[in-house]
Amino acid sequence: MSQYRQSPFANIPPVVKNLLIINILCYLAELIFKSHFNLDMFAAYYFDSPLFKPWQIITYMFMHSIEDPMHIIGNMFALFIFGPTLEYTLGSKRFFNYYFICGIGAVLMQNIVQGLEVYNIAGTFTAYHSNISASPDVIQKIEAIYGNGVVGASGAIFGILLAFGMLFPNVELFVIPIPFPIKAKYLVSCYILLELWLGYKQYSGDNVAHFAHIGGALVGFIIIKIWGLRGPQQFY
Repeated sequence: MSQYRQSPFANIPPVVKNLLIINILCYLAELIFKSHFNLDMFAAYYFDSPLFKPWQIITYMFMHSIEDPMHIIGNMFALFIFGPTLEYTLGSKRFFNYYFICGIGAVLMQNIVQGLEVYNIAGTFTAYHSNISASPDVIQKIEAIYGNGVVGASGAIFGILLAFGMLFPNVELFVIPIPFPIKAKYLVSCYILLELWLGYKQYSGDNVAHFAHIGGALVGFIIIKIWGLRGPQQFY
């Protein structure tokens, strides 16, 4: 028997492979240097926040919550499962562009939603530089918008899920604990509708940026239409 064993990463295309490696290395850096790690420099903040920096629209995609390991596990699992098929289909260069455009679109959508919330509360999109007389609850709401950054690859991942659902709509997927397969087009549609509902309801204690997820999927949809992308005609 040959002692040679192929690496489990051997068949992963280069962009997906490097995205996995970079995300994991960044997460390890967060864990190892957490007492000295300034996450505010890399998370994405509302554009009017004093914590906002232009590079955050890229760096936030490589940061994940160290309090919730499932955050990075879920994102990297989705990238590992769906990313290679899309990269082989689109080509590495186009997949690279698609991934980052969706990620940037996600944080822009988050800023739009936050801006509307600030405007509804304060009558301006730049409340930080305005003198606002409001109740403590309102002030706390504005402070939360300005002070809570967004982290995670989820926006870009939702772009990948959307693309998979559009290009390979009839692929059947198993999702635990559902005991039967579901076609990709139905699974992705239901997931996006759930995110839209959760973002609209804003349940107490929910700190997930649902509209960033919607933004990633929306931008992905637009890109696919602009590029005129179509999946293989015979795919089972």
